[in-house]
Amino acid sequence: MITYYDDRSVQVTSTAVRVDGRSYPLAELTTVWHRRGDRSWRVLAGRGAIGAALAGPLVAAVLGIALAVWLQRSAVVTIAIVGVSVLLGLAVGPLADFLFEHLDRSYARGSREMEMWAQWRGRPVRLLHTRDAMRFGQVYRAVQRAMEALPSAPGRAAPDGAARQPDRAARQNVIGSSGSRPSPRNRP
Repeated sequence: MITYYDDRSVQVTSTAVRVDGRSYPLAELTTVWHRRGDRSWRVLAGRGAIGAALAGPLVAAVLGIALAVWLQRSAVVTIAIVGVSVLLGLAVGPLADFLFEHLDRSYARGSREMEMWAQWRGRPVRLLHTRDAMRFGQVYRAVQRAMEALPSAPGRAAPDGAARQPDRAARQNVIGSSGSRPSPRNRP
């Protein structure tokens, strides 16, 4: 048995997909597709807040320099205001690394709910529901690889090396080349 993906709630092997204690044998899955939900405004607002936090000290530094020039005070006061503004602008450096890391993680997690569905024993079942885009992609690709490796997968060579015609069951055991397929509920 080959394990394609394994975490605390999902395991994809060469024989089955196990999700939250439920097991779905690959031989019984006929079609697998995914659906994307609406964007999460909370995630997008968080990304905007990170962008504002990155730009805030730089804007304050530029405004401080402009204020120092506009006030036309003595050279000592102008240099002090410009110095404080530049220090404030430089303060964003160590903070920027931290904020960029959070921004990068936000994009890796994604801003949409993702669902993986499969046709199992003639009915659609939701295999996975998550907002973590990276994890979803890993699980989806693992299911795709597992289904492609099934002995009944279309285009597989027969044990004697000669090509065989895929039978009806083999043609049904597919996952779309792009990975997406409309949900049965969305069909006209």
